[in-house]
Amino acid sequence: MIRFNRLAALTGTTLILVGCTATDSEVQEKPDTRQWLAGDHHIHSRYSVGWDTEHNPPAPIIGGDAIYPTPTNALMARQFGLSWMVTTDHGGPNHSKVNIEMAYPELLQSRTEVPEVIQFYGMELNTPAGDHSSLIIPHTHDEADVLYRLESGFDKWEAFPPDLSRDTEDKMIEALGVMRDLDRPPVVIANHPSRSAPAYGEYGLYHPAEFRRWNDTAPQVAVGMAGAPGHQAIALSNSPMFENDQMRARGAYGGYPTLGGFDQMTAQLGGFWDSMLGEGRHWWITANSDSHQHFDEGGVDFWPGEYSKTYIYADKNHDSILSGLRAGHVFVTTGHLISELYVEVTQENHSASIGEEITVPTGSEVTITIRVRDPETPNPVGDYPKVNRVDLIVGRVTGVADDPATNSNSSTRVVKRFTSQDWEGHGEYMTMSETFTISSPHYIRVRGTNTDELEPLTDPPAENPWQDLWFYSNPVFIKTP
Repeated sequence: MIRFNRLAALTGTTLILVGCTATDSEVQEKPDTRQWLAGDHHIHSRYSVGWDTEHNPPAPIIGGDAIYPTPTNALMARQFGLSWMVTTDHGGPNHSKVNIEMAYPELLQSRTEVPEVIQFYGMELNTPAGDHSSLIIPHTHDEADVLYRLESGFDKWEAFPPDLSRDTEDKMIEALGVMRDLDRPPVVIANHPSRSAPAYGEYGLYHPAEFRRWNDTAPQVAVGMAGAPGHQAIALSNSPMFENDQMRARGAYGGYPTLGGFDQMTAQLGGFWDSMLGEGRHWWITANSDSHQHFDEGGVDFWPGEYSKTYIYADKNHDSILSGLRAGHVFVTTGHLISELYVEVTQENHSASIGEEITVPTGSEVTITIRVRDPETPNPVGDYPKVNRVDLIVGRVTGVADDPATNSNSSTRVVKRFTSQDWEGHGEYMTMSETFTISSPHYIRVRGTNTDELEPLTDPPAENPWQDLWFYSNPVFIKTP
């Protein structure tokens, strides 16, 4: 049995089969044309509207919440190096009509005007019993009708007068079941999951049991959460609303702060995300801008791609990008700290990469090889951020937790902190590796930073986001017989 290694792509080899196995007689050499494509799944246009409550039902005010046309968002996404984006306008009273009659035609126009950016149709769902979620619709001939049915049927604020029966966890489970059973299911990503949390582990609109129930119901739809939320430019805003620095919390996290710009559910070592991975769940993290209005025009946001990026290993088309997101072939970064990340787990002639799994004999040695591209180009503020350290994180996979509210994984640990003394440099690339023995199922993941912080610290109000940068990979699972 033969397995081809993705890292071969970096040595000039072009004949690669990633994520598949075959017998010698079945192997057909094919070039792997996939690449790391940066994108953003949480972008608002002017059809995230305000509401004129003098009318019954309330009338939409175009530009009342976010201000930019979709083509403007796409042009800025292209300027900042994005290959894909999702338009995700807020729902509200009868907003499904705004989406299909106004937002969708403008998206079609934007696709024509900015063809270099793959543009998905979607929305930011007012999630039943929760906060907000990016709902990403596959690119099909009936994509507008699909979103219309989902928004009109399940956005909790679509009905007027408000219908409280739409704001229950059971309603969200019903929605996920409908999505799961579509011929072309969408993807749901929970946005800013702990923004409403008052303290560490004291959750607000979202909670661990809720996410487990989502993932149990529709594991190919409810695939993850935003690790790094948007609204990270709030400290830079020229708005007079933020004269008090205490109001300038990264991500608008006014309760428990972000850690290195990341949500507590992701950033806490051995926390919620690790508890999900410790169950073997395919629960991925992303990053986004949540762009409504740029910070130098009175808003609190970066342009799409200006600060946060979600990289998907895919071909540059709608189907491949959405499949890569669904499969977890994803890493995220802030501040343009890195632009490529390869994580390979190898045992003899078998290997697995980000979002994949590998089965190895109990007691065998595996080698983890990490290759990072730290680009020698300035980021949008003219800085040349450098990776100071890369952490290899390992945790045990022990099966589904007895308590769905579980928020921790005590087995998670940093097994190696790589610094410049530990990696080999070749131009913009750094390569490092570690070998250890596997006696039971585990997962591994990687993170890195430009700081000296051993663990990401809570972010103080008005912190300059460009000085505190991190990247995170999604996991690789290691199974044993």
